[in-house]
Amino acid sequence: MTKQRIVSICPSNTELLDALGLMDLVVGVDDYSDWPAEKVKDLPKLGPDLNINMDRLQELQPDLVIASLSVPGMEKNVERLQELNIPHLVLNPKSIEEIYADIVTLGNVCGVPERAGQVVAELQAKVARVQEKAAARKHAPKLYWEWWPRPIFTPGALNWLTPISELAGGSNLFADKPGDSYTATHEEVIERAPDFMFAVWCGVHADKVKTSMITERAGYAAIPAVQNGRVYVLEEGLYCRPSQRLFQGLEELAELLDTELS
Repeated sequence: MTKQRIVSICPSNTELLDALGLMDLVVGVDDYSDWPAEKVKDLPKLGPDLNINMDRLQELQPDLVIASLSVPGMEKNVERLQELNIPHLVLNPKSIEEIYADIVTLGNVCGVPERAGQVVAELQAKVARVQEKAAARKHAPKLYWEWWPRPIFTPGALNWLTPISELAGGSNLFADKPGDSYTATHEEVIERAPDFMFAVWCGVHADKVKTSMITERAGYAAIPAVQNGRVYVLEEGLYCRPSQRLFQGLEELAELLDTELS
């Protein structure tokens, strides 16, 4: 039987394929798929996730393309795959439960349902451990997440970072805003007075971001997080991608809050 040829055109999908032990079937990825580094570095790159080279993709003769709607603008990739009649699966998780469901779906489609069940069980166990530890904390600090600085993009109610914040024992500063993302103003951030501020700029490595890019903004000196030195640059790959790595991010977030608040 011929091995299935899989193409992933979103970093989180590539990471899920690795969790399922399917990287040996992957024949091409988008430019932003950078993890696991040793497994993707030599794979053909098909362009940034919002501008996939469909001619190059077709040349790889995939049996299945794993697409995504997790970033605004990816709809055109799905439309082109439909036009070209290329077999594809579209993932679009907004919550932790939907990430579990996508792992099961991907496992079923790719013929590894048992492995998918194992991965979900492992992730659920991580969540339970973090939740149990965080439950002992009496105060839930307000967490401000910044996906992008100009304009400010931050997660809303229907985004995985809202439950991630809660599981770690905190609350997403803009959890009351509908949808999965919200365009905030500096005045709103100052007024809501977050206890912690986390820069997780999508597609930007942590070493390219300095906390001063946030703390030195006009009016931000009044924010408790700034006053108490609780402004952090975190690895965006652990918080901006709906894959198993998000659960590593959860563990690291819970540990950070425990350390700061103990």
